[in-house]
Amino acid sequence: MRTIDARGYLHRLGLDDISGPPTTELLFTLHRAHVERISYEGLHAQLGESAGIDPADSVARIAAGRGGYCYHLNGALAALLEHLGYTVTRHQAGVQPRFEDPPGVLGNHMALTVRCENRDWLVDVGLGDGFYEPLPLRAGVYDQGPFSYALAASDVVPGGWRFTHDMRGAFPRMDFAREAAGLDSFAEKHEWLSTSPESAFVRTCAVLRRDAKGTDNLTGCVLKRIDASGETATHLTTEADWYGAIADVFGLDLSGVPADARHRLWQKVHADHQQWQASRTTRR
Repeated sequence: MRTIDARGYLHRLGLDDISGPPTTELLFTLHRAHVERISYEGLHAQLGESAGIDPADSVARIAAGRGGYCYHLNGALAALLEHLGYTVTRHQAGVQPRFEDPPGVLGNHMALTVRCENRDWLVDVGLGDGFYEPLPLRAGVYDQGPFSYALAASDVVPGGWRFTHDMRGAFPRMDFAREAAGLDSFAEKHEWLSTSPESAFVRTCAVLRRDAKGTDNLTGCVLKRIDASGETATHLTTEADWYGAIADVFGLDLSGVPADARHRLWQKVHADHQQWQASRTTRR
């Protein structure tokens, strides 16, 4: 595995002064910082960018101000944790996009477990609006802020686990296999998710972030905030407002993307939003 830019990565996380042995406390600190500061985004698929899942490349993108989706974010975090001395296992997993979709290890997600201080933890910074802190790898219901999550044995993956999201989450559940998976086992699905016209990442522009009190979700031109007070939605109707949210709410630096490419992205997102609005009007 190539050497990662651990210093640049930790700087992006706001944790320049990390030192000492791998502890559970540090694991929690890293997880919280990651979901707060590194947004979940598939903008590379919208922009037609090449964004491989080699951990060193993912770390470099993060250090430069971008985010990514699960293969990038969990792949990078796994490499950082190993650099810091943690024992990390990567797992084939499947996020079930909708309740009516079949559950199982669909290969569209990389899950992580970490062994630390004689306990196993589910660690995942690649779920978008997922959990804020690691979950103990044992069956139970776990409340974090205004959200409630559950872990249980998977009923479709022998020996595997099922994470059930809060009912207000962006997806209902995620199953993952018990066995360790190599990075190459995710390459084919990553290629499909990044380039296929049928991929949700190609069809829809979405950016998500989690903090201690709630979640932010930008889907198309609709910016939603979900927290203890409920849900608010704001329609972003101008290019300036949209990119303002990308920078201010989600902390993404797109200065490396050419201005004409950024404008084309906005035009696509705005056109898709108008089409979505028209379809809702027709259904009424």
